[in-house]
Amino acid sequence: MVITANNIELTIDECGGTALSLKLGGVERLFAPVPLFCARLRDKEGKCTYIDALSAGSVSVLDDGIVYSVFDKHLPQLTVKLIIEGKESVSWRIEVTSVPREYALEWVEIPKVCLPRLVDNDPRGGKIVFPYDEGIMLTDETLLPRYEPEFPSSGAYFTFPNKVCSQFMAYLFDDMGLYIGAHDTKRGLKGVDFYKCKGGVSLQMRLYSGCDFGEDFLPSFPVVWSACQSNWKSPAAIYRSWFEKNLPVGVIPLSERKSLPQWYSEAPLVVTYPVRGAHDMDKMEPNPLFPYTNALPLLNEIKDATGCRIMALLMHWEGTAPWAPPYVWPPFGGVELFNEFRDRLHETGDLLGVYCSGFGYTLRSTLIDSYNCEEKIKAEGVLEGVCHSPENKPELGITCTPYQRYGYDICPASKKGREILEYAYAPLFDSGVDYTQILDQNHGGGQYLCYAREHNHPAMPGEWMTLSMQELLGEWNDRARGMLFGCESAAAEPFIGNLLMSDNRFELNYPYGHVIPLYSFIYHEYVRNFMGNQCGCPFDPKCDTLRYRLAYSFSIGDIMTLIANPKGGLMSHWGTPDLESAPNMELALKLIGNLKKFYDKIGKKYLYGGKMSQKSDIECESITVPLLRGRKEAILPRLLSSAWETENAQTAYIVVNPENEEVSFTLEGKQYSAPALDATLIII
Repeated sequence: MVITANNIELTIDECGGTALSLKLGGVERLFAPVPLFCARLRDKEGKCTYIDALSAGSVSVLDDGIVYSVFDKHLPQLTVKLIIEGKESVSWRIEVTSVPREYALEWVEIPKVCLPRLVDNDPRGGKIVFPYDEGIMLTDETLLPRYEPEFPSSGAYFTFPNKVCSQFMAYLFDDMGLYIGAHDTKRGLKGVDFYKCKGGVSLQMRLYSGCDFGEDFLPSFPVVWSACQSNWKSPAAIYRSWFEKNLPVGVIPLSERKSLPQWYSEAPLVVTYPVRGAHDMDKMEPNPLFPYTNALPLLNEIKDATGCRIMALLMHWEGTAPWAPPYVWPPFGGVELFNEFRDRLHETGDLLGVYCSGFGYTLRSTLIDSYNCEEKIKAEGVLEGVCHSPENKPELGITCTPYQRYGYDICPASKKGREILEYAYAPLFDSGVDYTQILDQNHGGGQYLCYAREHNHPAMPGEWMTLSMQELLGEWNDRARGMLFGCESAAAEPFIGNLLMSDNRFELNYPYGHVIPLYSFIYHEYVRNFMGNQCGCPFDPKCDTLRYRLAYSFSIGDIMTLIANPKGGLMSHWGTPDLESAPNMELALKLIGNLKKFYDKIGKKYLYGGKMSQKSDIECESITVPLLRGRKEAILPRLLSSAWETENAQTAYIVVNPENEEVSFTLEGKQYSAPALDATLIII
């Protein structure tokens, strides 16, 4: 069977169950044959059975597809039908039918393809465009740690909609590339991943079924292959075009939103800090910024130096224990002290935000010994509402253990889980707080895997998880009008309309590849994020990279963030006990002040709700920055830049210089200079 599309020629051995050839632009790209699909089923004891195209005992070629069957003596009737079509692109569809009542289909992977290892491992290889956190282009597949999604869940899994924000990836050769995208309007759970296979790299698009036992899986969407150009913006533009025609529920351009608070478009400066201890492993005793109003002199100093409206974003503020969800109220020190601080901020036009910790249920805190919910869990039947294992049993989660807490993961699709969350967060919704990162540790805004059979959802993970989260977040948006919500990492695609300001963790990708503003390229017209507290920043604190990170965040349209040291000055990033290696506060504030003026005068029309251009960016010198993990060092552009579409079909280039001296750069063959600690705009 030969399938053709624009610049793609695919040859399939139907009976053998593999691709024999994959040509892009007439050039063979396939590294090794692998099964066209594979799948995992579970029985009612949670045990797994794997099948693939090579394990089928019978293959039938029909006019509209290929049918594989007779996989196992326990699965005599199970059939898998592949439908492969070519036109503008190659469209793959799969149907799994006649699943025995004793089994449930958990997931299928389609189409499987093995390409050469990446360019740093094999000179024949290419690069992978990966929508992980803000976005990354990988040239060495061995650097990014591997996480197979299993129960109990980790926030680091390569699943959509979680840390993987979009339903696509791409493999780029020097001359062209292969785009792989799931065009699923319901945005169900998927594994978007890659792994070493047969000496090459296999690209994975895993579709979780959301099925019950004995149910057929008949997904309504295709997985699409398209040929693309050999730069990361080309496959991103293919996906952006599909996204714009199929917006998730509640997602509209920022220019059309009527109910947003005014401050959202003004780009306030976020200043985040704890009120207890100086970092997460510190003693949780009140620090000099408590009581809350003690922070006002420092906040006002920053405000006066930058000209920015300030959002104080509090950590370790919970009256229960830091990072010990779901119960956060009343605030540490009591409601009266908290409200006084809120009112003092609001009197001067400033803002108050708080961090929360998502869908965990804390059994006991490892930061505050006295906080223990063991008796509460027993007395209130909490385990009815937590995530269950494939064996249908509640088990302890692994998020933030042992550093912050031990506990379970709440299933928000269950009745009991919803009751717990409503009770825990209702006081916060009425608090007058302006912003809540309510799903810290639920990366991207997604929920964790749950296999419970008594909850209000199917036995296997899938599309129901996305729909459940959209429903819950929509209720929270209605319940807390005037308050914006966010999550850890930027909100994944289906939750953009609910989580309008999240922690865009671009910095985490530096050790593993080349950081690319893929998230902003696709979604910036619809949402804006902030720089976050930079927890886990891979740059050595002894090297002052704060201004560089501020410049990156500003250049892609995100809100800048500072992390205040409770003992005075700034921290390099949250989570480091190294408080001595502080960044240069004077230069950081000068940069922020200049960028604020640039934003107000000429930058806002692009950096708020603008659309990134496909044009290539500037050329400039590089700098080398030491890293704490992954690669030994990162080679970075000396200047940060972004390209934006304009109303008259020109391109607006914003170039940010974080250095304390003028720096030159090249754009379309012409020489320009970027002023020290400032930004410049060039329209061509």
